[in-house]
Amino acid sequence: MTTTRLPDRTADRVLALEARRAQAVAGNGPRRRGKFSARERIDLLLDPGSFTETGLFVRARPTGDGARRPYGDGVITGCGTIDGRAVCVFAQDSTVFGGSMGEAFGEKTVALMDLALRTGCPVIGLNDGGGARIQEGVVSLALYAELVRRNVQASGVIPQISVVLGPCAGGAAYSPAITDFTVMVDGASHMFVTGPDVIEAVTGERTSAEELGGARTSNSLNGNAHFLAADEAEALDTVRELLSYLPANNLERPPQYAPLPPPADVPLDEIVPDRLGQAYDMRDILRAVVDDGELLEVQELFAPNIICALALVEGAPVGVVANQPSHAAGVLDIDASEKAARFVRFCDAFGIPLLTFADVPGYLSGVRQEQAGIIRRGAKLLYAYAEATVPKVTVVVRKAYGGGYAVMGSKHLGADINLAWPTARIAVMGAEGAVGVLHRRELAAAEDPEALRAQLVDAYESTHGTPYIAAERGYVDAVIAPRDTRDHICRALRALRGKRSPMPERRHGNIPL
Repeated sequence: MTTTRLPDRTADRVLALEARRAQAVAGNGPRRRGKFSARERIDLLLDPGSFTETGLFVRARPTGDGARRPYGDGVITGCGTIDGRAVCVFAQDSTVFGGSMGEAFGEKTVALMDLALRTGCPVIGLNDGGGARIQEGVVSLALYAELVRRNVQASGVIPQISVVLGPCAGGAAYSPAITDFTVMVDGASHMFVTGPDVIEAVTGERTSAEELGGARTSNSLNGNAHFLAADEAEALDTVRELLSYLPANNLERPPQYAPLPPPADVPLDEIVPDRLGQAYDMRDILRAVVDDGELLEVQELFAPNIICALALVEGAPVGVVANQPSHAAGVLDIDASEKAARFVRFCDAFGIPLLTFADVPGYLSGVRQEQAGIIRRGAKLLYAYAEATVPKVTVVVRKAYGGGYAVMGSKHLGADINLAWPTARIAVMGAEGAVGVLHRRELAAAEDPEALRAQLVDAYESTHGTPYIAAERGYVDAVIAPRDTRDHICRALRALRGKRSPMPERRHGNIPL
């Protein structure tokens, strides 16, 4: 009896798989001029050959109107590595339904967020889409809410980075707002809740997408973004640089590198001007203290009166918060308080020590600031410092007056090591103001009030206008020569490496939002 051998169909099935895969990864239409495709963006971001895609064969849900159902449904999701470290990434594909979120699109993105949380690796979103997919109705809205819920669950657990490479409007804008950092491209990115056409129809105001929510508006005016890039390649390079300072998750220590010395040509002993009202650039001091003089500034264009930056000290990441005397004398206003508070809380969530440099005249006074809520919103920075349990080292460089002294990493908010330069003036207020309040009757009765005022100001400066009263009370651990600042900071951070600071058991605090 002879047996007939069935034809081997495996080869045919493999060929069919390859054809289906080729169809799935093929472009779905023309892309915007000058832009990379979604897959090209992923290739630029990740280490070569490291990307493993998820949901390749997921298709758009049928809508009953005969619409095409492309593979991927407008978003590419998967895992890869950056500098050998694992990350999860999704990239919206504007060539498929304008990059709008449908049911399958949303489920893929949510599944990727769940994977990132399970594996404890950062997640990066490359946003270039048209918001909710109208033809799929409430389902697309539901998936946006599901995505935001994952963003909240991941907050403080894994780093979340959003890159806006095109439009990001309506409900789509709220997910980047919850993530830790947002990068935008000058002249190409737009992020707003309501577009120019709708605003004109509803309010009669005429504006442009660039003015309303362009990259410069978002980086400098409203603070919605943290980094401004000249082009897409620079935006993705920024993500890679940012991740180099961050741990993979809140249970891991930040990465450690070989230490590099700071530049040797910065004369710190001479950097602070003799005259109190004279400005200088705080970044000159910071670069003389951190490894290789390198700072990655966060929200550099927003609230420039305060500096927030990531840097390395002896090869270990630190978060730097510093008043900037070259902008509004380094005063704390609403924007500066909120900018610094969020940065402090991020560093605390991921175990990054805080290094604070204070030269602050206090909180900004004025009708507009008071009516806009500087009490409530300025308190966010107090809350953030008091809540933080990471190592905290503070250096008072020059003035530290009033509430500004208290909030900028003082001992009273839980700082571990507080240092001061001999140029520091720690007091309730400046000498001129203090003399005017304390001696107003004497000045009014004096034959030469200006001479008396000068004498009283000198006396106040020599007593209250120094760091030594604070040092006598233990509020300052040491008054140091400026040239020795890095050495003292390094010693302090080494001593604090094993810091433990248990907090009372609670669901969470109620920060004044």
